[in-house]
Amino acid sequence: MTNALRVIRTDAAPAPVAGAPYSQAIVAPAGGFVFVSGQVPVDPGTGQLVANDIAVQTRRVLANVEAVLAGADASLSDVVKATVFLVDLAGDFAPMNAVYAEVLGTHAPARSTVGVAALPLGARVEIEVVARIGN
Repeated sequence: MTNALRVIRTDAAPAPVAGAPYSQAIVAPAGGFVFVSGQVPVDPGTGQLVANDIAVQTRRVLANVEAVLAGADASLSDVVKATVFLVDLAGDFAPMNAVYAEVLGTHAPARSTVGVAALPLGARVEIEVVARIGN
């Protein structure tokens, strides 16, 4: 195994927003982790933000995260830490949390949820994760 960082790039998830200078994910092979950049609810097929509904947006974000993880030979069950960013923490936390729990099932990685003033493209939710690889 090489110690070089590996950039993850998959068409199954949206490209960086507006050509921003970041990777979808970076694999740190020496540590056995993949660091997935924050994913917003953009449909990779259309390049457009999905419906302005927090449940729909959360489901799309998690599908994007899952696609990026697959590009690194990992899955949602390998996630060790997630950070969720919400524009409306008071109004969107419960429905986001319900979808998150449904999608992740019994797997409950460490998680922080942060209220923010705004997200790219007018998204209501963004999620970034760190996952273990090579298990």
